[in-house]
Amino acid sequence: MKKTTGTGETSSGSGSGDISRSLELLWGTGDRPSRGPKPGLTLDRIVAAAVAIADAEGMDAVSMRRLSTDLGTGTMSLYRYVPGKAELLDLMLDRVQGEPLDSVDTGEPVDWRTAVESMARTHLDLLRRHPWLLKINQARTVLGPSAVRGLEMSLAALKGMGLRDAELISVIITVQSFVIGIARMEAQSAEAAKETGLSHEDFWEGQRPYLERAMASGEFPLMAALAEDAFSTDFDHFDFGLRRLIAGFETLVAERA
Repeated sequence: MKKTTGTGETSSGSGSGDISRSLELLWGTGDRPSRGPKPGLTLDRIVAAAVAIADAEGMDAVSMRRLSTDLGTGTMSLYRYVPGKAELLDLMLDRVQGEPLDSVDTGEPVDWRTAVESMARTHLDLLRRHPWLLKINQARTVLGPSAVRGLEMSLAALKGMGLRDAELISVIITVQSFVIGIARMEAQSAEAAKETGLSHEDFWEGQRPYLERAMASGEFPLMAALAEDAFSTDFDHFDFGLRRLIAGFETLVAERA
Protein backbone atom coordinates (compact mmCIF):
# COMPACT_ATOMS: atom_id res chain seq x y z
CA MET A 1 0.00 0.00 0.00
CA LYS A 2 2.77 2.40 0.88
CA LYS A 3 5.35 3.31 -1.73
CA THR A 4 8.56 5.14 -0.99
CA THR A 5 9.15 8.20 -3.15
CA GLY A 6 12.46 9.70 -4.19
CA THR A 7 12.21 12.19 -1.33
CA GLY A 8 12.01 9.45 1.28
CA GLU A 9 8.33 10.17 1.88
CA THR A 10 5.63 7.53 1.60
CA SER A 11 2.55 7.85 -0.54
CA SER A 12 -0.57 5.77 -1.01
CA GLY A 13 -1.09 4.25 -4.42
CA SER A 14 -4.33 3.17 -6.06
CA GLY A 15 -4.37 -0.24 -7.69
CA SER A 16 -1.81 -1.60 -5.24
CA GLY A 17 -4.03 -4.26 -3.69
CA ASP A 18 -6.01 -7.19 -5.05
CA ILE A 19 -7.24 -5.60 -8.29
CA SER A 20 -9.73 -8.37 -9.03
CA ARG A 21 -11.31 -7.96 -5.61
CA SER A 22 -11.45 -4.18 -5.98
CA LEU A 23 -13.18 -4.51 -9.35
CA GLU A 24 -15.68 -6.97 -7.93
CA LEU A 25 -16.55 -4.53 -5.17
CA LEU A 26 -16.65 -1.51 -7.46
CA TRP A 27 -18.89 -3.09 -10.06
CA GLY A 28 -21.30 -4.61 -7.57
CA THR A 29 -20.35 -8.28 -7.56
CA GLY A 30 -18.64 -8.43 -4.18
CA ASP A 31 -20.77 -6.44 -1.71
CA ARG A 32 -22.02 -9.36 0.34
CA PRO A 33 -19.80 -10.76 3.09
CA SER A 34 -19.47 -14.51 3.22
CA ARG A 35 -20.80 -14.92 6.72
CA GLY A 36 -21.89 -13.19 9.88
CA PRO A 37 -22.58 -9.61 8.71
CA LYS A 38 -23.18 -7.04 11.41
CA PRO A 39 -26.72 -5.63 11.10
CA GLY A 40 -26.61 -2.16 9.57
CA LEU A 41 -23.03 -2.46 8.35
CA THR A 42 -22.68 -2.06 4.60
CA LEU A 43 -19.84 -1.50 2.17
CA ASP A 44 -21.24 1.94 1.43
CA ARG A 45 -21.13 2.91 5.13
CA ILE A 46 -17.56 1.67 5.42
CA VAL A 47 -16.37 3.66 2.41
CA ALA A 48 -18.25 6.78 3.54
CA ALA A 49 -16.66 6.55 6.99
CA ALA A 50 -13.20 6.13 5.46
CA VAL A 51 -13.67 9.22 3.28
CA ALA A 52 -14.84 11.23 6.30
CA ILE A 53 -11.70 10.27 8.25
CA ALA A 54 -9.43 11.12 5.30
CA ASP A 55 -11.16 14.49 4.84
CA ALA A 56 -10.69 15.38 8.50
CA GLU A 57 -7.26 13.93 9.25
CA GLY A 58 -5.64 12.75 6.03
CA MET A 59 -5.24 9.33 4.46
CA ASP A 60 -2.65 8.21 7.01
CA ALA A 61 -5.38 8.27 9.67
CA VAL A 62 -7.46 5.73 7.75
CA SER A 63 -7.00 2.19 9.02
CA MET A 64 -9.21 -0.83 9.48
CA ARG A 65 -8.83 -0.48 13.26
CA ARG A 66 -9.85 3.19 13.19
CA LEU A 67 -12.80 2.40 10.94
CA SER A 68 -14.01 -0.33 13.25
CA THR A 69 -13.94 2.12 16.15
CA ASP A 70 -15.86 4.83 14.27
CA LEU A 71 -18.41 2.32 12.99
CA GLY A 72 -18.77 0.59 16.34
CA THR A 73 -17.89 -2.86 15.07
CA GLY A 74 -15.06 -5.36 15.30
CA THR A 75 -12.14 -5.06 12.91
CA MET A 76 -12.72 -8.58 11.60
CA SER A 77 -16.25 -7.60 10.58
CA LEU A 78 -14.80 -5.07 8.15
CA TYR A 79 -12.61 -7.68 6.48
CA ARG A 80 -15.76 -9.55 5.50
CA TYR A 81 -16.62 -6.60 3.30
CA VAL A 82 -13.25 -5.33 2.07
CA PRO A 83 -9.88 -7.18 2.08
CA GLY A 84 -7.78 -4.28 3.35
CA LYS A 85 -6.77 -0.65 3.09
CA ALA A 86 -5.43 -0.97 -0.45
CA GLU A 87 -8.76 -2.14 -1.84
CA LEU A 88 -10.59 0.35 0.40
CA LEU A 89 -8.63 3.18 -1.22
CA ASP A 90 -9.82 2.08 -4.66
CA LEU A 91 -13.41 2.29 -3.42
CA MET A 92 -12.81 5.69 -1.79
CA LEU A 93 -11.39 7.13 -5.00
CA ASP A 94 -14.33 6.01 -7.10
CA ARG A 95 -16.77 7.29 -4.51
CA VAL A 96 -15.40 10.85 -4.45
CA GLN A 97 -14.92 10.87 -8.24
CA GLY A 98 -18.65 10.36 -8.54
CA GLU A 99 -19.52 13.47 -6.52
CA PRO A 100 -19.35 16.01 -9.39
CA LEU A 101 -21.25 13.75 -11.81
CA ASP A 102 -24.66 14.09 -10.19
CA SER A 103 -24.66 17.86 -10.76
CA VAL A 104 -23.72 17.65 -14.44
CA ASP A 105 -26.50 18.55 -16.88
CA THR A 106 -26.80 15.72 -19.38
CA GLY A 107 -29.44 17.53 -21.47
CA GLU A 108 -28.53 19.67 -24.44
CA PRO A 109 -24.88 19.43 -25.59
CA VAL A 110 -22.74 22.33 -24.37
CA ASP A 111 -20.00 24.17 -26.18
CA TRP A 112 -16.67 22.42 -25.61
CA ARG A 113 -15.19 25.61 -24.12
CA THR A 114 -17.90 25.61 -21.46
CA ALA A 115 -17.23 21.92 -20.90
CA VAL A 116 -13.49 22.49 -20.36
CA GLU A 117 -14.17 25.28 -17.88
CA SER A 118 -16.75 23.21 -16.02
CA MET A 119 -14.37 20.23 -15.97
CA ALA A 120 -11.60 22.36 -14.48
CA ARG A 121 -13.71 24.10 -11.85
CA THR A 122 -15.49 20.95 -10.65
CA HIS A 123 -12.15 19.13 -10.38
CA LEU A 124 -10.66 21.99 -8.37
CA ASP A 125 -13.69 21.95 -6.04
CA LEU A 126 -13.26 18.20 -5.61
CA LEU A 127 -9.59 18.54 -4.64
CA ARG A 128 -10.40 21.34 -2.21
CA ARG A 129 -13.02 19.17 -0.51
CA HIS A 130 -10.72 16.14 -0.41
CA PRO A 131 -7.11 17.42 -0.24
CA TRP A 132 -5.87 13.90 0.56
CA LEU A 133 -6.42 13.08 -3.11
CA LEU A 134 -3.33 15.15 -3.93
CA LYS A 135 -1.15 12.67 -2.04
CA ILE A 136 -2.48 9.57 -3.76
CA ASN A 137 -0.49 7.98 -6.58
CA GLN A 138 -3.16 7.43 -9.24
CA ALA A 139 -0.87 6.30 -12.04
CA ARG A 140 -2.66 2.93 -11.96
CA THR A 141 -6.20 3.83 -11.01
CA VAL A 142 -8.63 0.94 -10.83
CA LEU A 143 -11.50 2.09 -13.04
CA GLY A 144 -14.84 1.84 -11.28
CA PRO A 145 -18.30 3.03 -12.37
CA SER A 146 -17.75 6.67 -11.39
CA ALA A 147 -14.39 6.93 -13.16
CA VAL A 148 -15.74 5.37 -16.35
CA ARG A 149 -18.92 7.43 -16.26
CA GLY A 150 -16.92 10.61 -15.74
CA LEU A 151 -14.68 9.83 -18.69
CA GLU A 152 -17.69 9.02 -20.86
CA MET A 153 -19.31 12.35 -20.01
CA SER A 154 -16.09 14.26 -20.63
CA LEU A 155 -15.62 12.69 -24.05
CA ALA A 156 -19.23 13.45 -24.98
CA ALA A 157 -18.76 17.10 -24.01
CA LEU A 158 -15.47 17.45 -25.91
CA LYS A 159 -16.32 15.58 -29.11
CA GLY A 160 -17.30 18.84 -30.77
CA MET A 161 -13.62 19.83 -30.82
CA GLY A 162 -13.10 17.53 -33.79
CA LEU A 163 -9.83 16.12 -32.47
CA ARG A 164 -8.47 12.60 -32.66
CA ASP A 165 -9.27 10.26 -29.76
CA ALA A 166 -5.75 10.40 -28.33
CA GLU A 167 -5.89 14.20 -28.48
CA LEU A 168 -9.20 14.31 -26.62
CA ILE A 169 -7.69 12.19 -23.86
CA SER A 170 -4.73 14.57 -23.83
CA VAL A 171 -7.08 17.55 -23.42
CA ILE A 172 -8.52 15.91 -20.31
CA ILE A 173 -5.05 15.10 -18.96
CA THR A 174 -3.83 18.65 -19.64
CA VAL A 175 -6.77 20.25 -17.84
CA GLN A 176 -6.53 17.90 -14.86
CA SER A 177 -2.77 18.38 -14.58
CA PHE A 178 -3.20 22.15 -14.52
CA VAL A 179 -5.91 21.91 -11.85
CA ILE A 180 -3.85 19.55 -9.72
CA GLY A 181 -0.94 22.00 -9.82
CA ILE A 182 -3.11 24.87 -8.58
CA ALA A 183 -4.79 22.73 -5.93
CA ARG A 184 -1.45 21.37 -4.67
CA MET A 185 -0.06 24.91 -4.36
CA GLU A 186 -3.10 25.92 -2.28
CA ALA A 187 -2.97 22.82 -0.11
CA GLN A 188 0.75 23.09 0.56
CA SER A 189 0.42 26.75 1.45
CA ALA A 190 -2.33 26.01 3.96
CA GLU A 191 -0.39 23.05 5.33
CA ALA A 192 2.75 25.15 5.83
CA ALA A 193 0.83 27.81 7.75
CA LYS A 194 -0.79 25.17 9.94
CA GLU A 195 2.44 23.29 10.68
CA THR A 196 4.56 26.37 11.44
CA GLY A 197 1.92 28.57 13.04
CA LEU A 198 3.27 31.40 10.88
CA SER A 199 0.94 33.31 8.57
CA HIS A 200 1.90 33.85 4.93
CA GLU A 201 2.18 37.60 5.57
CA ASP A 202 4.54 37.12 8.51
CA PHE A 203 6.60 34.57 6.59
CA TRP A 204 7.27 36.93 3.68
CA GLU A 205 7.63 39.97 5.89
CA GLY A 206 10.52 38.23 7.67
CA GLN A 207 12.36 38.05 4.36
CA ARG A 208 11.74 41.67 3.38
CA PRO A 209 15.05 43.21 4.66
CA TYR A 210 17.13 40.62 2.81
CA LEU A 211 15.15 40.90 -0.41
CA GLU A 212 15.27 44.70 -0.35
CA ARG A 213 19.06 44.62 -0.09
CA ALA A 214 19.22 42.08 -2.93
CA MET A 215 17.02 44.25 -5.16
CA ALA A 216 19.09 47.36 -4.38
CA SER A 217 22.29 45.56 -5.38
CA GLY A 218 21.52 45.83 -9.08
CA GLU A 219 22.08 42.10 -9.63
CA PHE A 220 18.41 41.40 -10.24
CA PRO A 221 17.11 44.25 -12.42
CA LEU A 222 14.04 42.44 -13.74
CA MET A 223 12.97 41.36 -10.27
CA ALA A 224 13.58 44.86 -8.91
CA ALA A 225 11.43 46.37 -11.66
CA LEU A 226 8.38 44.23 -10.90
CA ALA A 227 5.21 46.09 -9.97
CA GLU A 228 4.17 46.18 -6.33
CA ASP A 229 1.24 43.88 -7.01
CA ALA A 230 3.22 41.31 -9.03
CA PHE A 231 2.83 38.71 -6.28
CA SER A 232 -0.57 39.87 -5.08
CA THR A 233 -2.76 37.11 -3.69
CA ASP A 234 -5.71 38.90 -5.30
CA PHE A 235 -4.59 37.79 -8.76
CA ASP A 236 -6.58 34.74 -9.91
CA HIS A 237 -3.88 32.43 -11.28
CA PHE A 238 -6.40 29.65 -11.80
CA ASP A 239 -8.70 31.72 -14.00
CA PHE A 240 -5.74 33.19 -15.92
CA GLY A 241 -4.24 29.77 -16.65
CA LEU A 242 -7.59 28.26 -17.56
CA ARG A 243 -8.29 31.03 -20.08
CA ARG A 244 -4.89 30.48 -21.68
CA LEU A 245 -5.51 26.74 -21.92
CA ILE A 246 -8.85 27.26 -23.63
CA ALA A 247 -7.28 29.79 -26.02
CA GLY A 248 -4.60 27.25 -26.89
CA PHE A 249 -7.19 24.56 -27.56
CA GLU A 250 -9.13 27.01 -29.73
CA THR A 251 -6.07 27.47 -31.93
CA LEU A 252 -5.76 23.72 -32.44
CA VAL A 253 -9.48 23.30 -33.14
CA ALA A 254 -9.34 26.11 -35.71
CA GLU A 255 -6.37 24.47 -37.44
CA ARG A 256 -8.22 21.16 -37.71
CA ALA A 257 -11.39 22.85 -38.96
